[in-house]
Amino acid sequence: MSMEVASNTAPPQLAPLIAAQLNYLLIHSPLTLKVDQVWSGCKQPIFSDRFTLLVPYCLDYTRWDIIYNAVYPLAPPDVIFAPEDENFHPLSYVTEGQSDNNTTISSLLDWNIKDPSRLLSLVHGLRDLYVAYQRKRVGEIDDARLKFELSTLISREGIEVCLISESDKPEEVKFAVPLLDMDLNKLVHGCTWKHQQKIYVQVVFLVSKKYSSVPSAPHIKLVASSELKSLFSIEDIKLPVWLDGMCMAEYLPMLEENLKLQIMEAVASLNARRRFIEALALLFGRPLEADPIFCRRVTMLASSGVFTFLVHFYLSTQFPKQQPVLILQSSQHFDSMGIPIKSPPISDCPWSPRWDASQMVERIFEFMVEESANFKKYCSESILSQH
Repeated sequence: MSMEVASNTAPPQLAPLIAAQLNYLLIHSPLTLKVDQVWSGCKQPIFSDRFTLLVPYCLDYTRWDIIYNAVYPLAPPDVIFAPEDENFHPLSYVTEGQSDNNTTISSLLDWNIKDPSRLLSLVHGLRDLYVAYQRKRVGEIDDARLKFELSTLISREGIEVCLISESDKPEEVKFAVPLLDMDLNKLVHGCTWKHQQKIYVQVVFLVSKKYSSVPSAPHIKLVASSELKSLFSIEDIKLPVWLDGMCMAEYLPMLEENLKLQIMEAVASLNARRRFIEALALLFGRPLEADPIFCRRVTMLASSGVFTFLVHFYLSTQFPKQQPVLILQSSQHFDSMGIPIKSPPISDCPWSPRWDASQMVERIFEFMVEESANFKKYCSESILSQH
């Protein structure tokens, strides 16, 4: 939970029953909800009774102010939506029959401040109505291309759309589409990711009310859960080219097939890193430190005569295409602050991605025999330069 307070004086903490509902929401919701600020509606408050909730939608956040009333603590909270959503009236949306989602109304009619789960039911119900509201807005746009895109994808599970309308920019429609019907959490053995990892494609179309035989290509961007960067960088994924006349129903299968192949390459890189670390142990001995899950770093103890030093290996997600970076750290030389002297990053050791793990390690071991003398000299000169 991230907290930001506008004033210099911290507001009083939330009233206990309100805090219980908020904590339950943040802990039990599968959504990555955030609290932006907390404040009170009273002039001389004992407790705060309102907060701004950042609700994830369409790979962004929308701001909802949740307004309890400390004077009438048994009453359900009011919800104030962002200015750009001034036409979103969820209760009328249900009562007019445009949605069969009655969770929101029942949550409010049967409100119980002592039930910590009630706020979660309310927020989830409102978000479901917000999804329907945004789909309705996009469906009403007078753009044949967007109507077609929406009609072909609306049945796809988890898809979200929104209309972006700003005074100084052309209108845009953003699609957020979850990709890959596979459990990414099971790709890495022993990984303890807390949340289900996901990859989305964000597709942004300019709204055009004029017919064009060759409409412009949309802006396409991949977005992934932040934890996935330990396995691969989403920025390294190559996107297929969007051809003239293409639609998302054609593009998405190509993208997903391409993405699967590159994820499998990332898993293969992980396995290659693991084999490399295992091979290091045969020549250098047992690692002092290692990343046992993603195998991105490992520290070995080395010596040349009486000179003892550490070798830190840093392995990228592109290993073995990208060779490891080495940093040497003396166990006998220290700077004026008492910090062990380290070498600059070394990335020019003998290397070929075609070598097997044992050959890679043998060549590095031979390289270290010569490099250790250079590093010892570097340490001695570093100490002399301090005087």
